[in-house]
Amino acid sequence: MPPEEKTGVTCADLFDKCYRYKIPQNVRDLGIYPYFHPVQSAPGDEVVIDGRECIMVGSNNYLGLVNHPKVKEAAAEAARKYGSGCTGSRFLNGTLDLHLELEHRLAKFMKREAALVFSTGFQTNLGTISSLVGKGDALFIDRQVHACIVDGARLSYGKVYRFAHNNMDDFERVVNNVINNNNHRGGLMVVVDGVFSMEGDIVDLPRLVEVAQRYGIRVMVDDAHSVGVLGETGAGTAEHFGLIDKVDITMGTFSKSFASLGGFIVAEAAVIEWVKHTARALIFSASIPPANAASVLACLDIIESEPERRENLWKNARRMRRELADLGFDVGRTETPIVPIVIGDDLEAFVFWKALFDRGVFTNPVVSPAVPPGRAMIRTSYTATHTDEQLDRVVEIVAEVGREKGLIS
Repeated sequence: MPPEEKTGVTCADLFDKCYRYKIPQNVRDLGIYPYFHPVQSAPGDEVVIDGRECIMVGSNNYLGLVNHPKVKEAAAEAARKYGSGCTGSRFLNGTLDLHLELEHRLAKFMKREAALVFSTGFQTNLGTISSLVGKGDALFIDRQVHACIVDGARLSYGKVYRFAHNNMDDFERVVNNVINNNNHRGGLMVVVDGVFSMEGDIVDLPRLVEVAQRYGIRVMVDDAHSVGVLGETGAGTAEHFGLIDKVDITMGTFSKSFASLGGFIVAEAAVIEWVKHTARALIFSASIPPANAASVLACLDIIESEPERRENLWKNARRMRRELADLGFDVGRTETPIVPIVIGDDLEAFVFWKALFDRGVFTNPVVSPAVPPGRAMIRTSYTATHTDEQLDRVVEIVAEVGREKGLIS
């Protein structure tokens, strides 16, 4: 209900946009609304959603650890010992010995000097970018980076410049313009995704590093979808390309391969010290609960002792990329366990999603602005624990729906 008029001044009602916002309801009325469907079982490769049994190919549980007995027991034991929460920020009363142990382990795992744990992955990018990039500095970002990088850039006081997606010639062109035409003399940083979360392609890190070094640009890589997945030991994009010593900051999350909640950065100790004492997203947020920290520690143990998980993940990923492409689907330039099926129109993507869901396959429809207009897609993603039988069924159903909708012949 609009507020009563209390003065003689006529102002617009702030909530007018809310009252006019009908898009979600219109999609609900069509019976194809794809969001906020409750999962009624433990998350895994098979789940119950809205009372329907589904094969889950829409999660980021890449290594299949979310239901691992050791991970669940570690979480339960931490809750028994430390309680359910920390009741404060890392800066004040919310740092446990578990957090410090986790930071030590993460730095070692990522082969870097130091680490810092945040409450969520989104906050990690918000806090890190906004604390490092200040007035007079320039920040370069790929046009298709994750929303938290975009928001971190907005919160910084630096000037933000975008370059064409994964196009390092355009990156260099933009840098040249900034330095030579704008007479820029402040600090420079570039932030990119290691694996782009919707398209599944990997950043051209060797070329990016080459350009960055030539112009003195600091490099930050968001490895939310890379840690545990890419690299000989799962340490991410920089390890994958043999460039760990060329990347200044690597960011990661706990909600993917680490089957928990939170985020972190690794860098040289001086950078961590600065971010630790200046990042508002860290200082003014409650720290991750003990169960979350203990879960990640257990996942690290498993990742280090069971490399076959990562090998199986890649076996499943390669199979699904090949089979969906062979059927005639446009899977873009994916190189990872994220395999998109490009549909084009937003509503048609919702219709495709609903047809898959009705047949027992749960996926994620992705529309603009998460992807460019006209590139709406069904985002599928695969885990180390998907069975051949489950993947057979997914291929069968996706092919069936694709032919019905005229996407493939």
